[in-house]
Amino acid sequence: MAEPNAISLPARLEAILYLKGTPVGLKELARLAETSENNVEQAMLALEAGYAQRDTALEIVAGNGSYSLQLRPGLGELVRDLLPVNLSTAALRTLATIALKKRILQSDLVELRGSGAYDHIKELLTQNFIERKRQSEGRSYWISLTDKFHRTFSVLPTTGPETTESAADNDEWSEAA
Repeated sequence: MAEPNAISLPARLEAILYLKGTPVGLKELARLAETSENNVEQAMLALEAGYAQRDTALEIVAGNGSYSLQLRPGLGELVRDLLPVNLSTAALRTLATIALKKRILQSDLVELRGSGAYDHIKELLTQNFIERKRQSEGRSYWISLTDKFHRTFSVLPTTGPETTESAADNDEWSEAA
């Protein structure tokens, strides 16, 4: 896996904005990217210019000292009609974050996605895309994907070392729960 600093700052900021799904202030971006606010400002200018030059569905929106990554106007209806489930865009981003991590503490998820993640978690639990189990030690919950998620989105391989490792983790997790 590449070191985080091996990836350009604009790319790291883009990833942060994508996962957050809500406007993020300059200070928060600097903290999350582990760099100075001045570096973030320069990188955001480069990122904004890159999006402005490409024909892409996404755009960087800056305002009131914060930045967000969002769909360009006019594409919301198209995407909404393509979604296989009835989830908000923010809940889908939270679900994508969980899928990338495979298993994540609720407290870590809220730190990544913001306090709105609590509502997303409720929505995802109701639709049975995730499951939540209390940590054996600590106050948070482990959040993981359900079989319904895998059937609906069909994104994970069924064979290979990742699957074997995940199965071992799940067995260990089940015993601890």
